[in-house]
Formats: sequence, structure tokens, C-alpha cells
Amino acid sequence: MKKYYLLFYLILLNLTVTANNRIETLLSILKSNEPDYIFVVAHRGDWRHAPENSIAAIKSAISIGADMVEIDIQKTKDGDFVLMHDNSIDRTTNGKGYINNYTVKELKNFKLRYNSGELSKETIPTLKEALSACKGKILVNIDKGENYLSDIEPIIKEAGMENYIILKGRGSVNDVKKKLSLYKNIIYMPIVDLDTSGAIPYIDSFLKDFQPIAMEIGFKTDDFEQLSYIDKIAESNCRIWINTLWESLCGGHDDEKAVNDPDNSWGWVLKNKATIIQTDRPQELITYLKQKGLRKIDW
Repeated sequence: MKKYYLLFYLILLNLTVTANNRIETLLSILKSNEPDYIFVVAHRGDWRHAPENSIAAIKSAISIGADMVEIDIQKTKDGDFVLMHDNSIDRTTNGKGYINNYTVKELKNFKLRYNSGELSKETIPTLKEALSACKGKILVNIDKGENYLSDIEPIIKEAGMENYIILKGRGSVNDVKKKLSLYKNIIYMPIVDLDTSGAIPYIDSFLKDFQPIAMEIGFKTDDFEQLSYIDKIAESNCRIWINTLWESLCGGHDDEKAVNDPDNSWGWVLKNKATIIQTDRPQELITYLKQKGLRKIDW
């Protein structure tokens, strides 16, 4: 019976997709916690083919079929927000200095670098520009925005993206509720290091008083007692988000190991209930998931 229900569910989803409504379908799957569809999140966009946190990286993530793009934000001197992981522009542009010492107009004079260090024609995008590029095409996860949840609310609403963004952070339930009071439909995801003291009470507080759609879980090793607590989170109708970006976030089962041994990396996190995977190799992960029958919708 379960197999027939899943087949019927996927048929309905395919009908929705053919109606050119991919983003709404993704949102519905996300909220349903359907375990047979694994979300792929492109970390800082598809930065292997474009500068990280650039419009080109977002468009590349969309083109390869990623479900969500993760972007980082920093606040400028004139109170706006731009996409940048670091608090300075030294590493990723041909400029120097801290972002909070520049206005948006000044930042637009610099060019973003590819991962190789070569300069591109891409400029530093504002959050508004990034959301415009994402709208109707891909879900968005905003990182480094925990201290700006109220500040970025007008930008998100003006872009018409409130329903399609996941905000996240490490604040308490009460703190988060207070900061999100201006929003109506925003999705918020708590972040927790599962292998640290205090992790279980923190998780329980959100499961009881917030009921998040997803929870971002990190752990340095794959052999510790609290790892089994993932089962309780999953049983609470909450998606498990695991980052396979580098080994200290996923107990050693990271993207680079997945290149040669995907079953022991991506396969391992799937066995441990991950239904959202943030990756630096979105294209390869999508291919792997299709081979495993976990991308059953033909976008």
C-alpha cells in the first residue's frame, strides 16, 4: 500500500512540475517531509563553475537542477546587504578591506574572483539582486544572517520571497520567535552541533515549542552516543540537514571523499536520515541521487 501511495504522490508531483510550477512543488515536498526526495543545496552557489556567492553561481546552480542555493550575507557601510562569506573582500575580489567600510556603490567597483583566483566580470551582488535571480526558480538558504533577521525582512518581503527562504541560526526558541515576529510565513531552521554538551536539550526545546521543518546537524566524528538522536528528530516530522562540505561537519563523510567513494560519504549520511544535503559538488550529488532513485521527479 505504501508503494502505491508513493507512486500516486509522485505522479501528482510530476503533473505539478509539467504545469511549470517547480518552486511550489519543491516547497510542498519540503514541508511534507517526504523521505524519498532528497534536497540538494548548492553551497555558495555552484562555485566550481562561477565565483562563489555571485549571480552567475546562482544561475549555474539553477541550471544543474539544485533545489536550493545557500548564500552568505554581510552588512555594508550604508546599511544594505551584499553576498559575501568573509567580512572582507580580500579573498574573493580584486579589492581590499572590510565590507562594513564600503557602500554598495563602492563595492560595485570590484570584480569577483573564480576559485582559481582569476578575475571574472561578476560584481558583488546585493541581497535584493540575488533574490531576484532566485525568484520562481530555486529555494534560498540565507547564512550569516542570524544577527540581521529583522533587518533583512523588508528586502525579503519586497522581493516576494518570504515563502521560499530558509533562515537559520543558533539562538534559543524565545530569541528566534522574537526576531521573526515581523514575518508571516518564513521558514527557520535551528543549527546544532550534535556531539556537544547541551545539544539534546536545545533540540528538544525546538521540537517541542517551535516544530521546525528542518534542523541542521553537525558532528565531528561518526561514532558518538548522541548520533542516534537523529532518529528522534526525523520521527518528529523534521527534515535532517547535513553538510558534506568538509569532514568536520559530517563525521568524515565529506564531498571530496564522495568523489571516489560516494556510498561511504553521501550514502552514509542518507542512511543516517539526511533528507537535505548541502554540498560543494551539487552536480555530482544530483547524479548519485538519481542513480539511487532519490530524485524521481524529472524536472
